[in-house]
Amino acid sequence: MAPQMIFVNLPVKDLGVSRAFYEKLGYTINPQFSDDSTACVVISDTIFLMLLTEEKFQQFTAPGKTLADARATTQALFSLSAESREKADELADRALAAGGSPAKEPLEMGFMYGRSFADPDGHHWEVFWMDPAAVEQG
Repeated sequence: MAPQMIFVNLPVKDLGVSRAFYEKLGYTINPQFSDDSTACVVISDTIFLMLLTEEKFQQFTAPGKTLADARATTQALFSLSAESREKADELADRALAAGGSPAKEPLEMGFMYGRSFADPDGHHWEVFWMDPAAVEQG
């Protein structure tokens, strides 16, 4: 069976700003699934972030529903694993340098470490590392 993929769809106010932000994090854009209203950000072989202008995003939502303002409300938390504490810091630091903002204080639990940031539209991202020995003991 092929690995299952996930496509996270997010509404954005300015596609160019959002696209540039994620490219500065080191991710690539798949041009096959991108146009003037959509950018397909490749996070990994199985994780894709679809950035859609608010107008385009609205076409996919249920009739009558309004879009959440991620700067004012928490709609979801998006978490990505990192291979080390240093890699978690690197991604969070790149996000802040690229125009993101801190979302909350770093998480320090000994066996788990994490950093948080918000993208230019306020979407909340978590980057975390867990000690492999702690995961195996589960």
